[in-house]
Amino acid sequence: MISFDDRHGPADAAPPAAYPDLSVPDWYRDAKLGVFVHWGLFSVPAWADVLDRSDVTAQNAYARHQYAEWYANTVRIEGSPTRERHERLFGVGHSYEDFADDWHPAPDAAAGIVDLARRAGARYVVPTTKHHDGFCLWDSATTPFTAARRGPGRDLIAEIADAVREAGLRLGLYYSGAHDWHASEFQALTSTDELFALRRNDPEFAAFAAAQLRELIERFAPDVLWNDIDWPDAGKYDGPDSLQELFRAHLAATPDGLVDDRWGVPVHGVLTREYQDIAEVQEEVFESTRGLGLSFGYNADESAEHALDGTALIRLLADVVSKNGNLLINVGPRADGSIPDLQASALEELGEWLGRHGAAIYGTRPWFHEAVRTPPEGVRFTLGSDADGRAVLHALLLDPAAGPVTLDEEVSAAIREIARTPEDGGQVRLTPGPGERAVAVVTFSLR
Repeated sequence: MISFDDRHGPADAAPPAAYPDLSVPDWYRDAKLGVFVHWGLFSVPAWADVLDRSDVTAQNAYARHQYAEWYANTVRIEGSPTRERHERLFGVGHSYEDFADDWHPAPDAAAGIVDLARRAGARYVVPTTKHHDGFCLWDSATTPFTAARRGPGRDLIAEIADAVREAGLRLGLYYSGAHDWHASEFQALTSTDELFALRRNDPEFAAFAAAQLRELIERFAPDVLWNDIDWPDAGKYDGPDSLQELFRAHLAATPDGLVDDRWGVPVHGVLTREYQDIAEVQEEVFESTRGLGLSFGYNADESAEHALDGTALIRLLADVVSKNGNLLINVGPRADGSIPDLQASALEELGEWLGRHGAAIYGTRPWFHEAVRTPPEGVRFTLGSDADGRAVLHALLLDPAAGPVTLDEEVSAAIREIARTPEDGGQVRLTPGPGERAVAVVTFSLR
């Protein structure tokens, strides 16, 4: 998958010194878990080609795109399974944008989505405000192509924002800065090269994107601005609509606000890693993000074989946090706003586990020691504190059913350098407590 932090340009655009400080705030480092919400017009057709991925190649990957939220692009590719199915189910004359009048979320949809995030143990929620299809989920003055003026007839971002704040969680907002297929006339994207090449960079579009982002900042004061793909190049130079001025407006509205790394400029906030496994403990804070299945947007054809269950989700969180990351796990609601049982059950199991072992996750920091830079198989470590505020080392056993784990001499010696262990010497043995299926925690007091 793409890493966005090293993609920036043009070369003569504003230098790093033109931007405000984008350091990752402590609240974010403490939060550890967020819930991404991909909900939009793509939730109406709710489909991507996932049943047989055996013959997907680099050449046909965009025609066979696994992300249901990319429906508006995939349906335009001649011969794609999405186009064939769309014409069969909806008719040749039914455009993607016609779904704007077919979408009717339930009245309590936002509250239900946020309540699930809260029960999962999330500390922040990031809904999509506008995906690449250009459909705005808030009541924007920049376009009539919005949830407020089409089928839903409501400002869905306002509803989600109110529910998030009422639940005591932090609010992030996803925005598609590089692509707005409603406001563009490019052909369908068929490759990753085209993903970055076939996008508008003109001053008019940069001003349009800036106006939309400014609306979101002024109306909702989000804690996180989560941009996708890139930003229009014309908006990377000096001026009132420049990206550096938008960042200043964001930090003025939210002094401990955060941005991600997908802006195409030579500065970044938190690094993002999408559907990637991180092998080692990282020096820089990152955010691991993925869907519970193969897609972010809801895909009605996904089943248990495509998705993380509760145990796998808990293990993913433990792995990511131990390596200096946050996990932004996605839910893809149905069009009415309900969460499929496959997703809800995994998140509820995660919340139950965090209710027992949250001290080993929330507010912790990674253990930077060369002996565990690449963690031992089946074991992860976090540094935190106990209920009395005393410093502790948590060892997280990813497979409690496998029984006790005996650490090698190098890792055992590293633990004894900082912590009190039952063994005076030799190898440290980690014994999971009874009854834990997903991840067991063994805690050592620091010296």
